[in-house]
Amino acid sequence: MKKTIMPVLFVGHGSPINAIEDNAFTRRLKELGGQLPRPQAVLCISAHWETAGTQVLVNETPATIHDFYGFPKQLNEYDYPAPGAVAIAQETIRELKRVQAQATSAWGLDHGAWAILTHLYPKADVPVFQVSLDKDLSMEGHYAIGRLLAPLRAQGVLILGSGNIVHNLGAYDPDTNARPYDWAVTFDDGIKAALQAHDIGLLTDPSRVDQKAARLSLPTEEHYTPLLYVVGASHQDDKLSFPFEGIQNASMSMRMVAFS
Repeated sequence: MKKTIMPVLFVGHGSPINAIEDNAFTRRLKELGGQLPRPQAVLCISAHWETAGTQVLVNETPATIHDFYGFPKQLNEYDYPAPGAVAIAQETIRELKRVQAQATSAWGLDHGAWAILTHLYPKADVPVFQVSLDKDLSMEGHYAIGRLLAPLRAQGVLILGSGNIVHNLGAYDPDTNARPYDWAVTFDDGIKAALQAHDIGLLTDPSRVDQKAARLSLPTEEHYTPLLYVVGASHQDDKLSFPFEGIQNASMSMRMVAFS
């Protein structure tokens, strides 16, 4: 019997409010949850967990972290009570021995994880853990860790990167459906083309798309780097697809990227 190799998925998560809203993006996430093979666990690499060195969440009951402010009470009290994935998290640490990844129980599930998972797996019945972003790594270093994580796919682990290819809060428009900035479209399209060409050099040096567009699209890098883990964990014979494309609030790319 052929073993199922899990897909790898990058999701642009945008505003935390997407966790409780019904829109084209969240409806597509719900559809996707029913289309993906059922995972043994989800490994989430979120833009919202940066650490010194690489850390792995090893916690049987990870808390729901509300790492934002200024949102409705409903969102601040939202709970996503998914179980942890302790055994697989420990296996992940072994896979990451080259980078001396460390276990921690001091984190939980930040909104980069649960705001997506609440639509993918609304029953919160799939075990979840997170791997942090080492804030001192180069983009090539993030990609290399993705390569180390790839064997987990054969163990039933869905590797989920959560960030945004374009993420500029300073240019944020309160209107979800505001017309996207030209630079946001240029950068998002450029990264799409690089993914299609499997151009790792450009993906790890995204300023090559267009320097001005890259500077405006990525004032900081943490929302982009989860994509590199997903690309690193992909296989040469994977099929690339984009389950959702679009830009919210003029400056947030909601693009999803799947390798399966």
